[in-house]
Amino acid sequence: MLSSRQSRQARPRSRVRAAAVAVLTALLTALLPVAAAHAEARTVQGGRLDWGIKSSFQSYVTGPIAQGTSTLQGGAATVGGSQFRFHSAKGSYDPGSGAFSAGFSGGVRFTGHKKGGSYELDLTISRPTVKVSAGSGTLYADMVSKEKGTGKVTSTAQVPLAALDVRGIDMKGGTGPIALNNLPATLTSQGAKAFAGYYTAGTALDPVSLSTDLVAKSGTGKAPKAQSGKAKDAEGKSGRAKNGERAAGRIEDAAVDWGVRRTFREYVTGSIAQGEWKLSGGAEDGGALFRFPKGEGTYDAKKRRLAADFAGAVRFTGEHGLDLTLSEITVEVKDGKGTLYADVDDGEGGAGGDEGVMKKAPLVTFAASEKELRPEDGLVSLTEVPSKLTTDGAKAFGGMYKAGADMDPLSLAVALDADATLPALPDLGSSASPAPAPQPKKAAAPEAENAADASDSAGSSSNAVPIGVGAGVAVLLAAAVAFGVVRKKRARGGANASDA
Repeated sequence: MLSSRQSRQARPRSRVRAAAVAVLTALLTALLPVAAAHAEARTVQGGRLDWGIKSSFQSYVTGPIAQGTSTLQGGAATVGGSQFRFHSAKGSYDPGSGAFSAGFSGGVRFTGHKKGGSYELDLTISRPTVKVSAGSGTLYADMVSKEKGTGKVTSTAQVPLAALDVRGIDMKGGTGPIALNNLPATLTSQGAKAFAGYYTAGTALDPVSLSTDLVAKSGTGKAPKAQSGKAKDAEGKSGRAKNGERAAGRIEDAAVDWGVRRTFREYVTGSIAQGEWKLSGGAEDGGALFRFPKGEGTYDAKKRRLAADFAGAVRFTGEHGLDLTLSEITVEVKDGKGTLYADVDDGEGGAGGDEGVMKKAPLVTFAASEKELRPEDGLVSLTEVPSKLTTDGAKAFGGMYKAGADMDPLSLAVALDADATLPALPDLGSSASPAPAPQPKKAAAPEAENAADASDSAGSSSNAVPIGVGAGVAVLLAAAVAFGVVRKKRARGGANASDA
């Protein structure tokens, strides 16, 4: 039987213990919905995959032997000097099992060894898809190839092209953007066959990096990007005349997509200029192109004439004095010919050696047939029409390219009706960050360090975005630790009193 003193000591301990249990119970109850949400299957929507396929193959294609080139398709872009960027990821993700599937848009065609009007080397890789499940990963792709030696053309959809090393990556429990960086890739036997016999199975390919957004199937999560062709005024009303009809010749909305020039972008971000570009004023980055939106102007349906001003600017900066800004984009079309104008600033108050900024300089010209300018469902659209550099354009680029040089294709979409929808821009997704670098380890014996290096090179060169369940766990651990500390303090206090 407890004495009165022991009883008084026991009651506070019981109250503390009960309070701690209550806190833990409340925390567990509060976190249960979170755990349930984490387990909900999610949709992959938006993102990009960066992959050089095989750098030595690129060098061979463009080198003195094959004397070939690579051509981008379906909105694919380049990153730096040796990677291709595929866009607009779609797929699924199961946080419970970690199963992940993401298919990307765009492709790249390699051609070389030209003979007459054809190429002996002709290989197209498009629509890459990455699947990760049960600790293994595979990259699939559509392949069209001309077999080396025989010239036989083979077209196969979703070939398991490369095995991806995903060892050491915990794919479970993700809620936000998922990033997988520098995944080691190895050519599969099916991939070797589809690669037209240029490499054998087991050949190391360039590492693969990707980033995708997630949307909860219940409707929560990242909302899809709005791609609307409706123009609204400051009061939020549709841009129509009061009588309900569109004002004569008025453009409701418009956008022009233009990547300037692929080799110029590669020069900017490559090893020589080591630079970048930044968009402002509402301009958007579509990977292989820049979108200048919010077009305002007029369209004459009878004469097939168009004039529109667009929002946004792009600034290229880098080493060796590179500083070039293109802004105030304008497009004019008449008599079957289009011209894109821009204000040009070379960072020194002018361009091409002139004082001041080049105002409304005609940069490129392009063909615009009457058929292309004919509205369809309230939309006039020109898709990837070739563009040529003008004399003023050559001056704007400081003589880097000659007048008449091929620049990137240009796309133009003009909504003549408030209900018309502009084409969607390639969706590159959010800028997900890789997991933080691991903390330095304690010093180990040389043999152990060598073993760790070997292990790292085999699997942990890849990393993933943190899964995002640590906060709740940390709270529970903190509560548990606090409860333990209270118990120890109380126990020590009781023992000391007894000893005294």
